[in-house]
Amino acid sequence: MTSLDLAGTWRLSSLDEQTVALMPVPGDVHTALKNAGFIPDPYVGRNELDLRWVAEQDWQIEQDFELTETDGDWYLDVTDLDTVATIEINGQVVLEADNCFRRYRPDVSDVLRQGDNRIRIVFYSSIREGEKRQARQPFYVPYHEGNSPIANGNMLRKPQCHFGWDWNIALAPLGLYGTIALRKLEAARIEHVTTRQHHGEDGVDVTVTVTLHAKQMGATPLILSLGDDEVRLDVGVRPGETTVSHVFHIDAPRLWWPAGSGEQALYTLSVETASETVTRNIGLRTAELLTDPDEAGSRFAFRLNGREIFCRGANWIPADALFSLTSPQKTRDLLQSAVDAHMNMIRVWGGGFYEADWFYDLCDEMGLMVWQDFQFSCNLYPSTPDFLENVAAEVDDQVRRLISHPSIVLWCGDNELVGALTWFKPSIENRDRYLVSYDRLNRTIEQALLKVAPDALWWPSSPASGYLDYGDAWHADGSGDMHYWSVWHENKPFEDYRKVRPRFCSEFGFQSYTSLPVIRTYASESDMNIASPVMELHQKNVGGNERIAATMFRYFRFPEGFANFVYLSQVQQGLAIRTAVDYWRSLKPHCMGTLYWQLNDTWPVASWSSLDYGGSWKVLHYMARRFFQPVNVAAIPSDNGTSIQMSVVNDTASDVTVTLTLSLLTLSGDRREFQSLDILCSPDAAVVATTLDLAEIPADCLLAWRFTASNGMGGEGHHVTGTYKALDLQPAGLALDVQPAPTGGYDVTVQAAGLGLYVVIESDRPGRFSDNAFDLAAGESRRVTFTPSSDSEGEPTFTLYDLHACSMAG
Repeated sequence: MTSLDLAGTWRLSSLDEQTVALMPVPGDVHTALKNAGFIPDPYVGRNELDLRWVAEQDWQIEQDFELTETDGDWYLDVTDLDTVATIEINGQVVLEADNCFRRYRPDVSDVLRQGDNRIRIVFYSSIREGEKRQARQPFYVPYHEGNSPIANGNMLRKPQCHFGWDWNIALAPLGLYGTIALRKLEAARIEHVTTRQHHGEDGVDVTVTVTLHAKQMGATPLILSLGDDEVRLDVGVRPGETTVSHVFHIDAPRLWWPAGSGEQALYTLSVETASETVTRNIGLRTAELLTDPDEAGSRFAFRLNGREIFCRGANWIPADALFSLTSPQKTRDLLQSAVDAHMNMIRVWGGGFYEADWFYDLCDEMGLMVWQDFQFSCNLYPSTPDFLENVAAEVDDQVRRLISHPSIVLWCGDNELVGALTWFKPSIENRDRYLVSYDRLNRTIEQALLKVAPDALWWPSSPASGYLDYGDAWHADGSGDMHYWSVWHENKPFEDYRKVRPRFCSEFGFQSYTSLPVIRTYASESDMNIASPVMELHQKNVGGNERIAATMFRYFRFPEGFANFVYLSQVQQGLAIRTAVDYWRSLKPHCMGTLYWQLNDTWPVASWSSLDYGGSWKVLHYMARRFFQPVNVAAIPSDNGTSIQMSVVNDTASDVTVTLTLSLLTLSGDRREFQSLDILCSPDAAVVATTLDLAEIPADCLLAWRFTASNGMGGEGHHVTGTYKALDLQPAGLALDVQPAPTGGYDVTVQAAGLGLYVVIESDRPGRFSDNAFDLAAGESRRVTFTPSSDSEGEPTFTLYDLHACSMAG
């Protein structure tokens, strides 16, 4: 036997043995306690408030295992151990860990015995450990109290959102989420496999570097294969690490492209010794970050395989607040929803995890470019030698593990740490001290990255105006990437999205409530009020509920009833993000990327996400599928409010001809022809199709349009001059017909007798509609298909919403 997987069911207990349960490993303590009946579901009602005690105490898990032989050198292979923990085998400590993001491989040869053995892991309270480490700092290191109701999470190398956040539950979970196995060290083990590429006129050279670890001098055969090419090397090894490299040449390479730009070609790389095999799927591509100076400041654009790519996407946060509730299939569904909405990039945000290998495999397969943050967010952090040494080891582990994924196009030092220097009284009063401390951390990350991957694209922080630029990238839009939060956090109108011209906006967002069927999973009927204690607990952003309501007063007639309030919150969220994306895409190539905050939720909560907890699409996601379409048409009002430009954007590599039909919609639902024109749009460009004088549009009409493109894409939309609340909308007279779909699911047909704006069909069962949040004129109908999710049970019932009905009583 050369390996023993220790995953499975372990015995969980408090150190005083008062609480005993079974815990699956990989898994987390909270879920095990919930499944055993010791705690209620943390996500329901206000249960969160009663569960802090779980994270305030230490826990242990134990398992017995049997070995038939113990000769030779054995080591323990451990990943994703969260976080401050000791591991004992047969009563002897073999590992003291304090970094969730590192891989540990301690030698355990001396503590194993033939026959029965016992392994024990003690998880120490992150709350107490954070407090202890803060007390040891040479000066106080602030954390964001608004994000983290659990203090001092910045002292620990674990997901920062575990301590709260303005969208996450504050549980400070503990557990083991990755590998735990015993392995026998033969002549040598494979420590790392990394690749570098050189693209030339005669093909691509792929340098494969294998790091081997041995206990003593020796030799081992090494078989490397890439595609159909294979080579055998006999490698001499010495105690410690031995590195060997081999170059494969590919004459006619098939390149890896982002989704919508070409094929996601992947080559299988295999590295094999006598005792183990490591396999990677690699993609051949070049990636550049363009930061050339220009008249506005400097660019921020990605060029892949020689072609500039406009990045359309969203920010990714952990798939669940508790690890045990995640799965590869659930994550695949979330990422597939991103691709189905025409996204080609996600940003793995810096307050969660470096995701599992299979996550990046999915991104490789789907063509989702990954902007990868290192896991530091919204706090200040220590810069003591021991902390920086730990960080350097973390970066080394993670970069070596992930660098060969073609999907990862950028490595970013942190999320909003430069801005955090201005958020805390100590750093405001002594900026030099904290700036130097930040620079030490940031430089440690950069140097550790470039030591492993000198060709990697590095960006120091997000947002940032440039290398060693510590300015305000939340409001300065001339250079670098921008986080534009004035519309949400400063309560500015949606029109203010058109007052900035970002080069690349990597964060911006607007909240809505999660869908009513999801709310029903955590709230009772008596809680269906935005001011109820349960609803307020499931709103983690201070002032968020008030801001949603205030925005409704600005743009809409106030809705009747809680269900309509939830519906309208989602409509206005979609309208906000569409306003930004439509305008910023029209600025192409000045702006070359929009990543809204955020794609997914970690639990059922009011948030900025476009996907509900569980993966169903909110209104924003249906709208995103339209406004992120590679060829799209949008209405852009002029600054002085007297005209509208119809903008055509083309993110494809080919010319497209767009046939645009403009019409006027009366408030009773009549559609009147207005204009029709054909527009030629060159590759990777945005053009103005026509400019309309607003005086041409009657006060009692909306401007509407439909378009078809020569590549088969098409869409529709409308524009309101002024606000929706000023419109005297008439009843839409919507009728609903539901039939079983021939291919499974349900065909749902909506018929309108009048004007229906933002018609939304809602199911009480999880699933996805083929289309939603659409407009109907009088006499028009729309048939969509509802596909229930795999865990949906029972016959669904459907509810209709539209803009007029939501504000009318009865």
